[in-house]
Amino acid sequence: MGEKRSENSFNYLTFLFHSIGLSNFAIAYGTLALIIYNIDLSDYSNNGDSYYLSVHFLTLCCMSFQTIFLGLSLLYDFLEWAGKHNGNLGTKIRYWRDVLFCGCVVPFTLFVSSMFWTVYAIDRELVFPKIYDDVIPWWFNHCVHTNILVVLALETLLQPRTQPTDEKVEVTIYWSVALMYAVVYYTIYFATHRWLYQVFGVMTWWQVCLYQLWIWGSSFVFYKLQFPINRLIHGDESKEVPEANGETKTGEQVMSPKEQSGKVIMDLKTPPFSTRSWSVKFRSLRSQFESSRL
Repeated sequence: MGEKRSENSFNYLTFLFHSIGLSNFAIAYGTLALIIYNIDLSDYSNNGDSYYLSVHFLTLCCMSFQTIFLGLSLLYDFLEWAGKHNGNLGTKIRYWRDVLFCGCVVPFTLFVSSMFWTVYAIDRELVFPKIYDDVIPWWFNHCVHTNILVVLALETLLQPRTQPTDEKVEVTIYWSVALMYAVVYYTIYFATHRWLYQVFGVMTWWQVCLYQLWIWGSSFVFYKLQFPINRLIHGDESKEVPEANGETKTGEQVMSPKEQSGKVIMDLKTPPFSTRSWSVKFRSLRSQFESSRL
């Protein structure tokens, strides 16, 4: 009963988080639409032209990835409440939710946020000219360049993803997006003779090529780093832990002699607690207290 109550509380928390995340992007999309369609940018000369090209920014693509991910997460939350998350539909939603998060949301969110604020600190004219402050509210930048990191951090804390869900599919998604987006901004340059990102405009062609390789390489490193970071937070639940009798079981299956005797285990450094994520530790410890004879 206590374990069921704690699971419901955890579901409420994830549902609230996913709902707030979607609301953030709804506000951002609505604000952008009002700016594009209701404000005359003819007074901004070349900056106005480049602003209309902003619909091709990777920032908006990243927002789209996160919106799809949060939508799938919210749908899965509903299925969990209905007790149908282990069915065929729930399994497919969970699969694509996790694949999209690992292969697309994580690497591109980290790249967009880190790159934008780094270049912004050096020379904001290269990524967000000061003249835009007249038409774009100050908080909009945080909606699309800062809050995306908050979504990433909270999702990492709430959901253990210690290993790739489907590494082949995730890597395919990553490289497909990375290569296709490169085609987009190079096509814009050759068609309009204007760089989508002004940072390219201060480089020679060989510097552009090196910078492009760095973009791909750093984003892929972000993809690879997410799993060891997740294991640091949640523990490696797939790791085998040796038992006293010589048998081995996975982290979620290990039962110590103290557990089997019905006694309450207080040492969280002793398996099985040392191999479980923080949420599973809490649920297991609570249920043991409630079922103990004390």
